[in-house]
Amino acid sequence: MNDQVLITGFEPFGGDVVNPSWEVARTLDGRRIAGRRIVARRLPCAFRTALPLLFDALDGLKPRCVIALGLAGSRSAVSIERVAINIVDARIPDNLGAQPVDEPVQAEAPAAFFSSLPIKAISAGLREAGLPAEVSQSAGTFVCNQVFFGLMQHLQATPGIRGGFIHLPPLPEQAARHPGARPLSLVQQVQAIELAVAITLTRATDLRLAAGTID
Repeated sequence: MNDQVLITGFEPFGGDVVNPSWEVARTLDGRRIAGRRIVARRLPCAFRTALPLLFDALDGLKPRCVIALGLAGSRSAVSIERVAINIVDARIPDNLGAQPVDEPVQAEAPAAFFSSLPIKAISAGLREAGLPAEVSQSAGTFVCNQVFFGLMQHLQATPGIRGGFIHLPPLPEQAARHPGARPLSLVQQVQAIELAVAITLTRATDLRLAAGTID
């Protein structure tokens, strides 16, 4: 491992012309947070090609921690994901036209992997900074969840590297395409991920507080 932090974002998909996950990642590329250098990589929104590119980045960089970012167009808060599930069930085609249904991310793998980020501390820290944030119990069943699952499975072989997934709400320029969400500016989204990285690098353990759901 070295002093780098890998942050990934996705290319636009589903008719959008921008994806906040990549805009945030590339804005942070090259910055230093808590003494660690941020390295950004863009992933395709495609089931066949996203994980190989992620694994190449992991094996080449050997980062200290990894935070994968994605767009959740229906959400109004920065969503720190708790669990990745071993299922792909695509409501829309990916950017290569693939639309798998009820397929595992990885055959013979566990049903789920949990994030190793301090998810509750990140959520609390963002809210303290005046940013909308939540612990999310589902990363969906599209390419975001596939990348989250693949990341956490890959990290099983490299103990000591923390990793996880954070969903971002739309940007203001995406408001018309995502009317049910409250957009968050790029400046705010960058601030949120800067804080998430800093908290991850400086906290050895997570907070113990209620962040679950009833239904």
